[in-house]
Amino acid sequence: MYLRKQWLALGLLTLTGLMSEAALAEGAHAAPSTTASGQTSNSDAADRYTLGEIRKVDTAQGKLTIRHGDIKNLGMPGMTMNFKVKDPAMLGQVQVGDPVRFVVERENGGLVITELHKAGK
Repeated sequence: MYLRKQWLALGLLTLTGLMSEAALAEGAHAAPSTTASGQTSNSDAADRYTLGEIRKVDTAQGKLTIRHGDIKNLGMPGMTMNFKVKDPAMLGQVQVGDPVRFVVERENGGLVITELHKAGK
């Protein structure tokens, strides 16, 4: 049973990675959105932020557990997961229950939070 769960988890991670790559490939061909005046929309900048809630702060591992919405820049659906932080000082800025907006990027084969702000600030 334990081995079956491991295979299922591995399959889901693989599927998520494949879906993310496909979404990124599609996004590379999309035209930038423009307003009626011909200016580029700010939605591209807004899409890089993800909203979430801090569930755990792990200073020993340098990680945050966040329940988050869709991570649009990675094509990832909302879920609860652990993220490494680029700057360990980020861990002291938040506590469990805080609503946050953050930017996560792929670095060295993992997902790393590169920006973190309390939501509404």
